[in-house]
Amino acid sequence: MSRNEEFLKRAEMLMPELRHKRVCPEGGAGGRSLRAGDRVCFDFGDHYVGYVTVSFSHAGAHPDAPAWVRFRFAEREWELEEDAGEYRGWISRGWIQQEEIHIDVLPARVSLPRRYAFRYLMIEVLDVSPKYALTVEAVEADTVTSADDGALAPYICQDEGLERIYAVACRTLRECMQRVFEDGPKRDRRLWMGDLRLQALANYETYGSFDMVKSCLYLMAGDTLPDGAVAACLFLEPRIEADDTKMFDYSLFFTAALRDYLNAARDTAAARELWPTAKRQIELAESSFDHLGIVRDSDRMGWCFVDWNLRLNKQASAQGIYLYCLKAAIELAKALGETEDAQRFREEYREKRAAALKYLRDDRGYFVSGGERQLSVASQVWMVLGGAAEGREAAELLAKVQAEPEAERMVTPYMYHHYVDALISCGERERALEVLRSYWGGMVAAGADTFWELWDPEDPGHSPYGGTIVNSYCHAWSCAPAYFLQKYFSPGREWINA
Repeated sequence: MSRNEEFLKRAEMLMPELRHKRVCPEGGAGGRSLRAGDRVCFDFGDHYVGYVTVSFSHAGAHPDAPAWVRFRFAEREWELEEDAGEYRGWISRGWIQQEEIHIDVLPARVSLPRRYAFRYLMIEVLDVSPKYALTVEAVEADTVTSADDGALAPYICQDEGLERIYAVACRTLRECMQRVFEDGPKRDRRLWMGDLRLQALANYETYGSFDMVKSCLYLMAGDTLPDGAVAACLFLEPRIEADDTKMFDYSLFFTAALRDYLNAARDTAAARELWPTAKRQIELAESSFDHLGIVRDSDRMGWCFVDWNLRLNKQASAQGIYLYCLKAAIELAKALGETEDAQRFREEYREKRAAALKYLRDDRGYFVSGGERQLSVASQVWMVLGGAAEGREAAELLAKVQAEPEAERMVTPYMYHHYVDALISCGERERALEVLRSYWGGMVAAGADTFWELWDPEDPGHSPYGGTIVNSYCHAWSCAPAYFLQKYFSPGREWINA
């Protein structure tokens, strides 16, 4: 890896402190006595991230054997009914939020060492001596976030549905705001570049924690892959360390995120210092293109995420993402007075946009992807955001593709964020607002306290990991409504073109 210790030192100085709050479940613990096979569930009333302590005593004779207890944490209540023993997916079972302990001496105050993301806690007695019953006397959580609730921008629009969507989006962002913008407090719990970019946009419109975004950008630039590529994600413990995973789109998104930060914070000094890292991502991506100006497919390009639709071909989306980030690089170069870079990137943009129009379109006008010329919503979205289609043409593409039965559809709030962004970019505000109502509102109707990593209304039980028990139900890339509602649909703000 390539480390810039000065960047990392600066990033650590800008990291926020955690705010702690003691929270107890609704109705208290109740002093319920439990025998072998009994279980009790506690509802904390909302989603929290933190550390849990449980006080136990006993009823009956003096305990003559340890109590064997299982703790199961859940962000959604249905997780409590899932059997961890049946999970055979490719994500490690170590992320499953459950613990088993033996309590040798009663009474006891048991503080679980791990941090959990939860609304619900189930305590199960796996075994206990027939001579006594285990009693739960008290349950409490030390919850943590770096978000300042007093700084949160209100959203009042006389529409209870939109206000609720905004509140859930902000809660999602809040729970993911720890020392860095985590992707999800249940699973992964680290800084991912793709999530950071969307969290930062929402943060600018809600909590306004500019230093936290700045810290994360310096972290990503402070420990890169050996060739200077921004890693897909970053670990914080036991020390700051870039993951060895490289993703075509996530590396490029550093450039777009820096452009967004400059526009929001007007911090030219930081942008200038981080510009070489941003520029490097564009330069590295150039090697992924063939002699026609088309990005090579994933067998040569490497991993490009785009969405969790496992059937999706990513080639056309990658071309659009490159164009999108190239536009961001041009804006940055112009703002920083880097005129030669700006001119070089303009020429590069014209070439790659022309190639997309010539080689990646079918006779219906759609952008298609890969050797099988696959049609997908994602390909149209990213070509619109990349500027290969604009105005009325772009709006018609986005409308038509949703009605095509063979088109691969979107399955994550991450991709839906970009869909809404594309609609707004071509003037389709009413349609964008309807997507916020129907898609994120659909999660609210399904009981979401925070927005989920993955939501396919046609297949609510879908998991890309081989089992929903490791799905995240509070995920950073899902907080889009907080950004869009405040920026584009807030009373008193004029609706302006993106």
